[in-house]
Amino acid sequence: MKYPIGIQDFEKIRKDGYAYVDKTSMVYKLAHEGSYYFLSRPRRFGKSMLVSTMSAYFKGKRELFKGLAIEKLEKEWTAYPVIHLDLNTDKYDKKEVLEQRLSLFLSDWEEHYGRNPNEVTLSQRFEGIIKRIYKKEGKPVVILVDEYDKPMLQAIGNDELQLAYRNTLKAFYGALKSQDRYIRFAFLTGVTKFGKVSVFSDLNNLTDISMDARYQTICGITEAEMHEYFEEGIKYVADNNDLTVEETCAKLRNRYDGYHFHQRSVGVYNPFSLLNTFSKGEFGSYWFETGTPTFLVQLLQKDKFYLPDLTRQQVTSDILNSIDASTQNPIPALYQSGYLTIKDYDKEFQVYTLGFPNEEVEEGFTNYLMPYYMNTGNESGPMYIRNFVLALRQGQPEAFMKRMQVLFADSDYKIVGDAELYFQNAFYVVTKLLGFYVDVERTISDGRIDMIAKTKDYIYIFEFKYDKNADTALQQIEDKGYARPFSTDRRQLIKVGVNFSRQHRCIDDWKVAK
Repeated sequence: MKYPIGIQDFEKIRKDGYAYVDKTSMVYKLAHEGSYYFLSRPRRFGKSMLVSTMSAYFKGKRELFKGLAIEKLEKEWTAYPVIHLDLNTDKYDKKEVLEQRLSLFLSDWEEHYGRNPNEVTLSQRFEGIIKRIYKKEGKPVVILVDEYDKPMLQAIGNDELQLAYRNTLKAFYGALKSQDRYIRFAFLTGVTKFGKVSVFSDLNNLTDISMDARYQTICGITEAEMHEYFEEGIKYVADNNDLTVEETCAKLRNRYDGYHFHQRSVGVYNPFSLLNTFSKGEFGSYWFETGTPTFLVQLLQKDKFYLPDLTRQQVTSDILNSIDASTQNPIPALYQSGYLTIKDYDKEFQVYTLGFPNEEVEEGFTNYLMPYYMNTGNESGPMYIRNFVLALRQGQPEAFMKRMQVLFADSDYKIVGDAELYFQNAFYVVTKLLGFYVDVERTISDGRIDMIAKTKDYIYIFEFKYDKNADTALQQIEDKGYARPFSTDRRQLIKVGVNFSRQHRCIDDWKVAK
């Protein structure tokens, strides 16, 4: 089987015999039930493939859709002129870059359809192109915009550039409304949806299907689709990893499934990771290794976000559906970028509970956070946490705590603002990463941090204090009877008392009792 990894051209996929998950019934539904749409989905989720499929459909390339659902639905196969704009190819670090990209796009079309010298601005030229194409071709125009938000995303943190891009794109996309009578269909897609005061404020005719139950699976792969199209891939992964088919499916589900784009949605697999796994026969962090936007961590740090709250966020749809340059709330960006997803929904109060979609995202994002919240030296996240894990497995709490001291010693540039928040966030990252390799239970509340770590041969009870001493921490373990539940366990019990100094912003005292 040929897997279309990195291939976003529908025609190439169909002509060269690559696997294709049929989403064409939803394309037909969109085309015949409305005219203007917006879709937000995480990167590498098939947005560009969807846009390419729409392009082929509206160009009337019937031969490419043989055997697909739309072949039986569509009777006319009218060919429309299609304008396709992709903003994914530039580095938008200067105001001129966006203007040059849009101008280049317009110039290509003006070569074929002419230009009115009175059209000066980018939006005027876009309006003129749409009108001239309609008059010359005798048919309304289809407009497809891929990665509409790339300039805005790259400018997060730069208010001046963000404002410039917003004003440019707002006017440019405004042509869609002003030239409505010449447009058959318009579809804009990207990772995020910027707020109502932003680039879409003039497009009140734009239907957002990002959280529409009818189109929740328009990108990504469902459990049913995985079994319909990729049984061969599942079997290959199973054989290559000495697993049963059932074990393989369970591992695929835990690692790559779990995205939800509606409160009553089915789970959706990350297509990029799934296809890579089938192709290579190995479980990996394929989506995460393609890059994580640094602006996400910057938003977390700027907001002084309490990391333990990441997996228990409760928000309304208004918050999920909007990102604005002026806000510091990182949650909408994390949701729309695919790092958080819908886990539960309170229908009475219309509140969503968010969490990590799957193991790949949870582990990858936590590893990515590590160097931003602690001193890891030259070691990468996985190598760094490995030494913590080995110390616990080998019954070496002293080695574990020495590494913890080093971790919290880098106060000169890592720690900003509240020392307690810094300690809690850094400790969250460590315990989260330990949890992938060691059975970890932790409680974080009211300034008290406890951790219980269980390995094959040892049980560790940690008690953390602020501005006291290690003896006080150990005494609390005794007074509260934290060890009592493990009295009959065969494993060796080790108690560790730790004190964190707010003044010096480091672990200044710790003791071990075996």
